[in-house]
Amino acid sequence: MLKLLMVLVLSSITLFAASGPSGAGAVAPDLTMTWVGFACLFIFVVGYYFVAAEEKYEIDKAKPALFIGTFMFMLVALYYALNGLDLGLVHIEAQHLILEIAGIFFFLFVAMTYIESLIHMGVFDRLKYNLVSKGYSYKKMFWVTGFIAFFLSPIADNLTTALILSTVLITIEKTRKDFLVPGAINIVVAANAGGAWSPFGDITTLMAWTAGKGTFTDFLFLFPASVTGYLVTAYLLAKFVPDDKPQFDASKEKKPEMAEGAKVVMGLGVFTIFCAVMSHQVLHLPAMWGMMFGLSLLKVYSYGLKRKYGTDHFNIFHSMAKIENNTLMFFFGILAAVGALYFIGWLGLAVVVYQPDVLGPTWSNIGVGFLSAIVDNVPVMSAVLKANPTMGLDQWMLVTLTAGVGGSMISFGSAAGVGVMGKLHGIYTFGSHMKLAWTIVIGYFVSVAVWYLQYEVLGFYHIG
Repeated sequence: MLKLLMVLVLSSITLFAASGPSGAGAVAPDLTMTWVGFACLFIFVVGYYFVAAEEKYEIDKAKPALFIGTFMFMLVALYYALNGLDLGLVHIEAQHLILEIAGIFFFLFVAMTYIESLIHMGVFDRLKYNLVSKGYSYKKMFWVTGFIAFFLSPIADNLTTALILSTVLITIEKTRKDFLVPGAINIVVAANAGGAWSPFGDITTLMAWTAGKGTFTDFLFLFPASVTGYLVTAYLLAKFVPDDKPQFDASKEKKPEMAEGAKVVMGLGVFTIFCAVMSHQVLHLPAMWGMMFGLSLLKVYSYGLKRKYGTDHFNIFHSMAKIENNTLMFFFGILAAVGALYFIGWLGLAVVVYQPDVLGPTWSNIGVGFLSAIVDNVPVMSAVLKANPTMGLDQWMLVTLTAGVGGSMISFGSAAGVGVMGKLHGIYTFGSHMKLAWTIVIGYFVSVAVWYLQYEVLGFYHIG
């Protein structure tokens, strides 16, 4: 199924490259005050309600997201056909959207393949054993898992990082909520804050980077704001963590061994990220091009392992089969839905708040953080990029920061939070998160304050 989807996406890209300029130069009409404009807005709100309430209704978030994303564009095309408008405009917009989504889709596809390969080869089992066998206290384990999450998420992405480390938490302790709840919040905040200063640590930063809103090094300058805000939140959360030690007998636990070739795969993963950066920054190719090249290297290496150790040792197609396709489908659907709102004209109205005589860019971007906590940071960032308000580099870095760390304020405000809710079902919940959400809000404003000092007072990379 996944192979078929990849073929269809690539075929669409080829057709787009070969298609003529039908509708080129024409401007799409504003449909906000038409029946299709209101219908699509209503569909988006209802669909996203089911996305946010996936735990309540036990429905995978990819299902409503994919439905609204495809259905909204079909409604728009129907409206154009019924009213004799230029369907070429819809065609071109849809294909531009396919190109945008394909870049993100294949980037995530390769990253997830590497992560699943490392899981198969026992890398994360070894990490988990090394952590729980140290004899650390709950409080020390709290800080260790938080720092690992903060520095792993810039490489492995925030969702994968949160899933891995929440598994470590539940391995350490299965019942004590006084450790598990603050520990889970700590991992979510650390993963989101760590992802905010890396171009591929979060889907929001990846979108901003591939949209050309900053170079690779520009995002790294968000590190001071990200780490300071996280440390403040972690310091406050640590006060709720018990001081005693978990019960763990290392002598009764077998030390997991990493499979042959695991270290080479880790090295290939780092080199793949390097290729992605070079592709985008130096060769001016899409970042996913370097990622796909890295995937080809992994496939070649897996062939060598197969020849040496047999098929059961490592099969890259088994890793691909374990990829969370629902996450990829969710991103496809939600980005398509936001694209439809943009094409209709709704996002053009949102740009008004960025005007100096309304809220201005700074307060608007700070508000994006709170909105991303409610709606999820992916569609919010997609909406901002589609609306494309006139801002300097300092403001684009601010909205990248706030969209990334702001999603931590509510448990379902980010993919990392949703993932941990699933891992610690019944323990890490919306209610348990909100009791300690004030610590995250304080850290959020500390991050913004550091950004203000860095960009507006000291003038680091200030443009416009």
